[in-house]
Formats: sequence, structure tokens, C-alpha cells
Amino acid sequence: MLNLVLFGPPGAGKGTQSEKLIQKYQLVHLSTGDILRSQIAAGTELGLHAKSLMDQGLLVPDEVVIGMIEAKLTENQDVTGFIFDGFPRTVKQAEALDTLLSQHGTSITTMVALVVDEEELIRRLLKRGETSGRPDDKNEATARRRVSVYNSETMPVAEHYEKQGKYAAISGVGTIEDIFELVCQKIQQAQHS
Repeated sequence: MLNLVLFGPPGAGKGTQSEKLIQKYQLVHLSTGDILRSQIAAGTELGLHAKSLMDQGLLVPDEVVIGMIEAKLTENQDVTGFIFDGFPRTVKQAEALDTLLSQHGTSITTMVALVVDEEELIRRLLKRGETSGRPDDKNEATARRRVSVYNSETMPVAEHYEKQGKYAAISGVGTIEDIFELVCQKIQQAQHS
């Protein structure tokens, strides 16, 4: 089973690359952002709580996110693999994901990190906010806070997978095709190691 963590700060291009990887490798896309946005759109209690946190640029509690991931793993037991997009965001989540995957007889194959400098991220987030209607991308202060939260709370996840020999970083700046080619190279290296 091929299980990928596509990693990077908000605006790094994870969603764009995920779509291409899903097609190439026939993976099930597990985007916590998409799952949460669907809960928000449905007006569920979880969605309303998550929206208030997301609008402030804060993270949704681990137990909520992990519960959603577990449900998706259980629903999709006969697949070639998963791509985790926007998850795990904390070391605690990474440890919980490792445990969860182990219970399903699998593990993370590799984490590919898209590296983009902060000013480029802010520019991308604000531009995306103009076109996507995502409220968390429309305000520069909120965008900067999201990047800051990523740097302080999420970057340690890279170290978690680096210790396991499962971390690969590539530049998230360039053409979509060039970045995709680099991501695929890192996946192939991980599959053959």
C-alpha cells in the first residue's frame, strides 16, 4: 500500500499536486481541510465549531481530526493507498496516524514536503482568497498567522518522519509539472528503499 503525506505550509501547492498524484497512483485523497469544509457547508455541530477556529487561523482539535481520518480508513479498506493532505499537523497527530495505520496493517511510505518561502506563501494565499471564496485566505493578518502556526506547530512533524527515514523535501516553486516530476521521483525512491 502506498501511503503519502504531502506536507507543506498553507499555499505551498499541496491541493494541486494531490490531484495529480491521485490520478497517477489511484490513491484515496484524505484532505482534512476538505472534510472540515464539507462539515461546515452541512452546518454540523463539528463544522460550526471548526469554522470558528479556522476563521481565527487556529487548528481543529486532534481527536476530531483523527476520528474523521479513522472513519475514512475504515470506509476504504481495499484501496491501493492514501494521500494525506493537510494531516498530520502535529507530532501527536503523526503518532496517532502511525498507530492507526499500524492497526490497519500498513504505514506511511513517505512524506514529501513542498518548501516555499514565507512571502511567496502570503502572496499565494491572498491571491487564492480572491478567487476561492475561502475566508481564511482573504486577510493578510490571518494568512500570516496560519503560516506562523504552521512553522511553530506543524514543522516538527517533518522531524518525526525524518527520524523514520521517510522525509523528502523539494522546492514548491516552479511549474506544476516540474514540481510533480520531483514529487514522483521522491515517491519512487521511497518505494524502492
